[in-house]
Amino acid sequence: MPRISVCAEMVFDDEPFHERVSRAAATGADGVEFWGWREKDLDAITAAADAADIPVVACTAGATLTDPDRTAEAVETVRESLDAAAGMGCLNLIVTTGPEQDGLDREAQHDAIVEVLSTVAPDAEAAGVTVVLEPLNADVDHPGYYLTSSQEGFDIVDAVDSPNVKLLYDVYHQQITEGNIIQTVTENVDRIGHIHMADVPGRHEPGTGELNYAHIFTALEGAGYDGWVGCEFSPINDPEEAMATVLNGR
Repeated sequence: MPRISVCAEMVFDDEPFHERVSRAAATGADGVEFWGWREKDLDAITAAADAADIPVVACTAGATLTDPDRTAEAVETVRESLDAAAGMGCLNLIVTTGPEQDGLDREAQHDAIVEVLSTVAPDAEAAGVTVVLEPLNADVDHPGYYLTSSQEGFDIVDAVDSPNVKLLYDVYHQQITEGNIIQTVTENVDRIGHIHMADVPGRHEPGTGELNYAHIFTALEGAGYDGWVGCEFSPINDPEEAMATVLNGR
């Protein structure tokens, strides 16, 4: 049975932000995650997670990896983010590639991503944090984003060859981009470090669109996936009701 985390950025809208942690725990979720860490009160978030007895599962680095001229900057950004994640006891650091670079062929951008992640991999291993690289869809939500293909993502993970660098497989994004969800996740389960869920279309809770998450969860369990599934959706209904749907259906 997969462990469920709540992306507090999307599911809840409480202020101050750390109050979302206890609200996530009250739904019965197993963990909490969020996006950028720099503008947040990390001490308050950590204290709230400790009080609720749930882990911080993931946060986001926010670096551009596709520009070879900015490799050193990207490495520094990811290293700073690894330090922040480790300080919270955060399990995963989400890394996005940034945009496709005009005038630069994809091979050069691919190689730049591999260089950054290969450089920071020993830092991730030392920190006990898994860097998870996320493909996104460029058709609906992120026009111009470089990494849309899960296969290219897996190729990057293979090239880096570290136990602490894996793929974040976002079911919502990959359904829009390429479909074939169950076969892809079950055949690549050892290269996946984290999963995000939302329904298609609309990026709302499961049961509002075309995806059958009961089948996806069954397939993940059968394939031996032992990581986390993060609820990264904007609820149509009451957030607690949306989370109950997820937790009762896993």
